Amino acid sequence: MSAAAHRVRRGMPAHRSAFRFDPAFRVPLALLGVRPETSWVLVDDEAVEIRFGPWRLRTPRANVAGAELGGPYRWWRAVGPHLSLSDGGVTFGSSTAAGVCVRFVDGVRALAPGPWLRHPAATVTVGDPEALLRVLREPPPYRQ
Repeated sequence: MSAAAHRVRRGMPAHRSAFRFDPAFRVPLALLGVRPETSWVLVDDEAVEIRFGPWRLRTPRANVAGAELGGPYRWWRAVGPHLSLSDGGVTFGSSTAAGVCVRFVDGVRALAPGPWLRHPAATVTVGDPEALLRVLREPPPYRQ
């Protein structure tokens, strides 16, 4: 594909991934406001947006440095909103089965308001991690 043709590639359909909710964690997460209807990952031409109940993360698509599959996880490390003390990453977890870790070029805000806590990565436990991984690994469209 020529450089000019590549620059005009637009209109990637939005990809929405639902979180996978393990039955054992539905009620405790619902008490935090995290339910299937308030939790998803949306990837489109412009941005990656994660909503996990009252928590939100939005970053330009170009800020995604990479993504990897992960899991299975221990429940106490993966279920609910978590801050990793080892690397500062954030986890939005509703299942122990599998997830996707999205790495960012520049850290993003998610757990706390204000500029002081920025995360280099976010892990999400979606129902179809392989599909989300494929979408995240596609290069963002070029615009002119």
